[in-house]
Amino acid sequence: MRTALTETSAAAGKPLKDKGVLRVGFILARSFTLSAFSLFVDALRLGSDVEDKSGRVNCDWEVLGSTRNFVMSSCGIQVAPTAPLRPPTEFSYIAVVGGRLNVAEPLDRETTDYLHRAARAGVPIIGVCTGSFVLAEAGVLDGHAACVSWLHHNEFRGRFPAIEVTSNRIFVEDGNIITCAGGSSVADLATYLIRKHVGEDAERNALEIMQITRRREASEMQPRNPLGPVPVQDKRISLALMVMEQHLEDLIGIDDVANVLGISRRQLERLFQNELGATPISVYLKLRLDAAMRLVASTDKPLIEIALETGFENVSHFIRKFRKAFSITPAAARKQLAAARGAPGRKG
Repeated sequence: MRTALTETSAAAGKPLKDKGVLRVGFILARSFTLSAFSLFVDALRLGSDVEDKSGRVNCDWEVLGSTRNFVMSSCGIQVAPTAPLRPPTEFSYIAVVGGRLNVAEPLDRETTDYLHRAARAGVPIIGVCTGSFVLAEAGVLDGHAACVSWLHHNEFRGRFPAIEVTSNRIFVEDGNIITCAGGSSVADLATYLIRKHVGEDAERNALEIMQITRRREASEMQPRNPLGPVPVQDKRISLALMVMEQHLEDLIGIDDVANVLGISRRQLERLFQNELGATPISVYLKLRLDAAMRLVASTDKPLIEIALETGFENVSHFIRKFRKAFSITPAAARKQLAAARGAPGRKG
């Protein structure tokens, strides 16, 4: 029995009558993440036709640009726009692919204005990877929730405090705005859209050829374990750890962590004791001190700044806890690490 996708492919390349063509216009920010773009567009290619024939039958795409100049990715590979900034209503979605966060102007003024035209026209806009930062900077995310990678959670909160943000899931669809954490979750988002607009067979075709066992749902957690090599089996503990990690500076109470999980504090303490052999308070302190050690080792920030960034009220309290955890003071640790690298160490 032929599937709907097979019938469509056989019918002179006509799109599915019940669904139509999924058309995505990509906007690549300066220093964009190549893997995020390639995962998205390749999922569209494979979901558009049967097997890997790559015909633009049920999906179509363009790389849009205000000029024909190549856009440099974060890895140095350049991509050329395939079309000008065509009317946004020609597309099912406009997808902005972000990249490195130290780029002063990821999009030019003309492209930013184009995003606002798309929003006013009711065309859904997607922030891929750090595209959420680009949309927030442009004002397109105002009034919408955003999803970012756990790696960039605190920076996003610092730069855009008025925007609700999460890194506890892989993507968020809020009205006409979709934001995606990046990495492999781009494939989950792309195949979700393929299923939504083209059908289940097209989604399956893309997933199987991309060697992906199943598409994750938007609400599934990002694969992050702040404790590193310490195994964590219970997803509730993983979520609690991520919540703690997101509040290293502005500390959150253990009761509030339990509320996020929808359980009591006593239940949370029991979970931690059974799996980690420690209390939530002690694990939270460990996460803060591990973050402090990374800052001591990799930055020249003054100790008072590091103390405040990891939730300590003053330097003396910070030093006491640091020395108890690592058997060395922060200043001595910095000097020791600098000597190992052959660089001068900064005093506190």
